[in-house]
Amino acid sequence: MNSLISPDESWLLWGFLVGWAAISIYLEQRFEWASKLSGAIIALVGAMLLANFGVIPIESPTYDIVWAYVVPLAIPLLLFQSNIIKIWKESGRLLMIFLISSIGTAAGTIIAFFLLRNHIPVLNEIGAMVSASYTGGSVNFAAMATRFDVDGETVSSTVVADNLLMALYFLVLIAIPAVGFFRKNYHTPHIDDLEKNGSGNDNQAASYWKRKEISLNDIALAVGSSFAIVAVSFKLAEFFSNVIPADANIFLTVLRGIIGDDYLMLTTITLLLVSSIPKFFSSINGAQEIGTFLIYIFFVVIGVPASIPLIIQNAPLILLFAAIIVFINMAISFSFGKLFKFSLEEIILSSNANIGGPTTTAAMAISRGWTKLVGPILIIGTLGYIIGNYIGTGLGLWFAGMM
Repeated sequence: MNSLISPDESWLLWGFLVGWAAISIYLEQRFEWASKLSGAIIALVGAMLLANFGVIPIESPTYDIVWAYVVPLAIPLLLFQSNIIKIWKESGRLLMIFLISSIGTAAGTIIAFFLLRNHIPVLNEIGAMVSASYTGGSVNFAAMATRFDVDGETVSSTVVADNLLMALYFLVLIAIPAVGFFRKNYHTPHIDDLEKNGSGNDNQAASYWKRKEISLNDIALAVGSSFAIVAVSFKLAEFFSNVIPADANIFLTVLRGIIGDDYLMLTTITLLLVSSIPKFFSSINGAQEIGTFLIYIFFVVIGVPASIPLIIQNAPLILLFAAIIVFINMAISFSFGKLFKFSLEEIILSSNANIGGPTTTAAMAISRGWTKLVGPILIIGTLGYIIGNYIGTGLGLWFAGMM
């Protein structure tokens, strides 16, 4: 499908990506309805609509740059204020419900595979990508596409279904706290606290992202540190990936998967540095703001491929496959969350962290005013980068033997 803006018009596309990210943040902090919806959803859905109406292209090298450079730079910036030693003491419960949600994704993938394996070609590859994506987010999707050398057409069709389901599920999760059934059957301490203090109707995004003092030195240290950490992390991951053979024994294969993965190495080194010299990183104002803005650009990009006509034409069964996984993830998360007496907020954020990743979850927590959960869920969510790669790889290899 031809678009008004062609795929090679880089400046126009960058203008749209960055401009729409900025508009999404402005709307989120300016209007109550946008705050409730969250700027992340506005960014994603807006891009989806413009792509479906033919204003912007479905694919472009500009989008690839966002995946290759913008996302890696955002991750350290978002973690600079997250001292894992401190947060770990406060996030044990979130880790448990997050792992339960991850089991939901794995179970959903297995069930969906056996239901549809005779109807969808290369479902083993699709299962690997979607299960990894729905454990830790879209970053894992890209890792599995590379790991299994999936052809471009299959990747494109699966991305479309993946992103559409993700966007729709975010809308469901956002609406759940307003549904009487959930408020009646789950305890909601964070929502109750907001209502008790009279801030339930405030714009939580604007309150969280209030103006703060920031200097040129802060910007320089934030951006410079992020570039340096990404460069060193990716180089180390490349080194270990080249040194450790891909077809070695199981121990070396696992080790290669851990220390040879770009994003896992990036997250690990960042958290080690932040925990080792917390005063340096906590003193850098603006790092979280810059990182969040970069992630909003990523939100715009992941909304672009969700072309509804393309799904109807090429991927209706893949959409069904992804929908089964999301439904079972949700069913297991909320059922076991209720059984083990987790709060509604913890369940929602943990399931969100599986399907969309830590950054979309942090955005939701901020937009709802659950600020005490922002740091912990960001840390717990990054574990999805690790777990998702293993779940995707394991299921992909298992499924391949059954196709």
